[in-house]
Amino acid sequence: MHPELFRIPFTDLTVKNYGTMVVIGFLAAMYVIRKLSRGMGHNAEYITTAALYSLITGVIGARLFYVIHYWPQFSGRNFFDIFAVWKGGLELLGGVLTAICVIAMYLKAKRLPVRRYLDILAIGLLVALTFGRIGCLLNGCCFGKPTNSSLSITFPYNSLAHQSQVRPNLDRDRPLPYIDMPAEYFGYMDENNNWVDAPAWDYLMYNLKPFDMLTPAQRQEVTTGAYCPLPVIPTEIYSSICALFVAMALYAWRSWGIRCEIFGKWPPFFLRPGSTFAVMFIFYGIVRFLLEFLRDDNPFGANGLTISQNMGIGLVVFGLILIAVFARIRPDKI
Repeated sequence: MHPELFRIPFTDLTVKNYGTMVVIGFLAAMYVIRKLSRGMGHNAEYITTAALYSLITGVIGARLFYVIHYWPQFSGRNFFDIFAVWKGGLELLGGVLTAICVIAMYLKAKRLPVRRYLDILAIGLLVALTFGRIGCLLNGCCFGKPTNSSLSITFPYNSLAHQSQVRPNLDRDRPLPYIDMPAEYFGYMDENNNWVDAPAWDYLMYNLKPFDMLTPAQRQEVTTGAYCPLPVIPTEIYSSICALFVAMALYAWRSWGIRCEIFGKWPPFFLRPGSTFAVMFIFYGIVRFLLEFLRDDNPFGANGLTISQNMGIGLVVFGLILIAVFARIRPDKI
């Protein structure tokens, strides 16, 4: 876990590793998209411009989804905190959905073969997601459930995972914390920047004491002792690997359809232009639905499932509908 890449000199602003990995993912996706779009008979700058628009609107959409998803964190606070993306807080799925809408409208306005470009875009998006999930790992978010498996990672003291483990989580039907940490580790900083211990009757409502303010005995307890963070399932790594495999599967899917056209065969309905884009929703929806069972951060919602799981079901249904719609449209010429 390493959320900050560096601090900007003479300011309180920092460059986050999560945002850095998102940018790297965007550049990798751009490379893949430009490579795959060669031979389409159109100016490659169109897709570059569309991608730049999608990056800007994608950040807006990612922030909007995060604010909606975690609204209690913003309720009653300064209104401008909603826009403070430099403090962290982006919902990757929200950014992806927003970017897709923007690119589709741009391609339509330029009278380009929307479905064929969306097929290429689908592969690029999963490549970007591969790097984005590494950003989640560096940020310490999207963490998994505690595990005794050797395939695990341990986040440090006062990380998001550790904060979750020392508190109950009624939103996930967990009335007791994983780690029964005493009140002496909780408190707050007063207006004079002095640490104040939390009252014993509701200490779990307060922050964990900064590591550098712990006594030597307390430091030992939170690093190797009874109150150290529990190892968790590396869901961020699993998500990254799954995104890479889905990207490769989408590439193979698109190649299969193009091969049918090149050899003069009428592609089956599930291989028509646009089908790769549709299958992306199906594959990603299934993967996200299953990975949510391993995560320990998102609250349960409707049907006893998390918001992301319900969205995953919706993505699968949406993908199936798109395949049916695209199957009725005759492919345009390559």
